[in-house]
Amino acid sequence: MKTADFDFYLPKDSIALRPPEKRDDSRLLVLHRDGAVEHRRFSDIVEYLKEGDMLLLNNTKVFPARIIVTKPSGGKVDILLVREMDGDGTWEVMYRGRFSGVLAIGNDIKAEVRIEKNGDGRRKFLRFLNIEPSEVRDALWQYGYMPLPPYINRMPDEGDKQRYQTVYAENQGSIAAPTAGLHFTEDLLNRIKAKGVHVEALTLHVGAGTFKPIKTESLEEHKMDPEYFEIKMSLIEKIERVRESDSRIITVGTTATRAVEGFMSGIYQRCGSLNGFLHGYTDIFICPGYKFKAVDSLVTNFHLPCSTPLMLASAFCSFEKLLNAYKEAIAMGYRFFSYGDAMLIL
Repeated sequence: MKTADFDFYLPKDSIALRPPEKRDDSRLLVLHRDGAVEHRRFSDIVEYLKEGDMLLLNNTKVFPARIIVTKPSGGKVDILLVREMDGDGTWEVMYRGRFSGVLAIGNDIKAEVRIEKNGDGRRKFLRFLNIEPSEVRDALWQYGYMPLPPYINRMPDEGDKQRYQTVYAENQGSIAAPTAGLHFTEDLLNRIKAKGVHVEALTLHVGAGTFKPIKTESLEEHKMDPEYFEIKMSLIEKIERVRESDSRIITVGTTATRAVEGFMSGIYQRCGSLNGFLHGYTDIFICPGYKFKAVDSLVTNFHLPCSTPLMLASAFCSFEKLLNAYKEAIAMGYRFFSYGDAMLIL
């Protein structure tokens, strides 16, 4: 398959720059496997879930991974912390330009950036100089900003620290939200549980790999960056019981899907167990033709053209049917991407 086959036109005014006032007031497009489409509100999702089904969430928590730092010249650098390295206060980062040297973060914190060359090009690193590695994340909540995607063309504000986060976020470690989960409220989850649906959670920390542009001409040549996951051992047993009962596993988001399918398909690295949890890294790339081992249905948002989340969603129903649904959504004024509306693929 060609990467270019997953392109489509999206008007700029279809991109949501802010979330709806109430989380579950967003719209819900229900796409059936035969291509039939229904248009609902997200709060109506309860009607499509059945007693005995499992709704599987990603409980990762986004941290304020974007910092605006000051160079000795007084100039500003916008830096995204991608992942923590070896516990010595060093992070792999992304920023424009080739600046290296010492920077100031607020009035209290100093950091140093450096650039290293390797076979894949250049990698950039930042090391915090005058605070302990264990203090970095707390400092980021004071000085950092939520890492909104670049297509949300505005500076993050304090409201984003609450709204670019699911209500069930628990395990801190993501640089992007599992955005399909942004539509759920505590009340809606309680209504779902009251219907006899099993609501369970796992963790996949979303990194740059989920949104890394595909630069290869064919999908087969693309390599995903590994992302860390944690799954309770008891959850694997529950998933197997649900499947044996002919009920459905419905994942909330492409990241929850990648975590469970990565484990069930054996596509993981450095997987071990500790305190009843399985943990490791998965670089699974799900696209049309993939045979799902656990997941039956997907709750997701509307994705960018030629993106890996779009290809994962296409694996449930074919890109042709997904694209027809997207075209209908665009015509009806649906809001796209992270703060946009939702889709349920049954």
